[in-house]
Amino acid sequence: MTEKYTSTIRVRMSSADAHYGGNLVDGAKMLQLFGDVATELLILKDGDEGLFCAYSNVEFKEPVYAGDFIEAYGEITEIGNTSRKMRFEARKVIAPRLDISASACDVLDPPVVVCIAEGVCVVKKQDQRNN
Repeated sequence: MTEKYTSTIRVRMSSADAHYGGNLVDGAKMLQLFGDVATELLILKDGDEGLFCAYSNVEFKEPVYAGDFIEAYGEITEIGNTSRKMRFEARKVIAPRLDISASACDVLDPPVVVCIAEGVCVVKKQDQRNN
């Protein structure tokens, strides 16, 4: 693969994303972000949204809470005839500091990896426009 396809999105988790006690965000939210990153990668590569087929090796590393800023990164690691293998990483880049005040936050340097995964998407041959 000569061209490198990468995508990064950054979003703040809201109280609507908190699914459990203590404002804990459901791990499925990270997979939703990876799905959005995968869609952008397929559009960049093929000019089509394609379809997500499978996740593998999903690991939740650290908790995510309402108010955290999450950066979801993905890259295409292998290109087949219709398949695109990808790897993903979600990082917490900003965290609230409620112990200081209701609006205090810290930039995390380095960011904290909260989830990693691999996945496979497909784009039908007839839908691949950017080849």
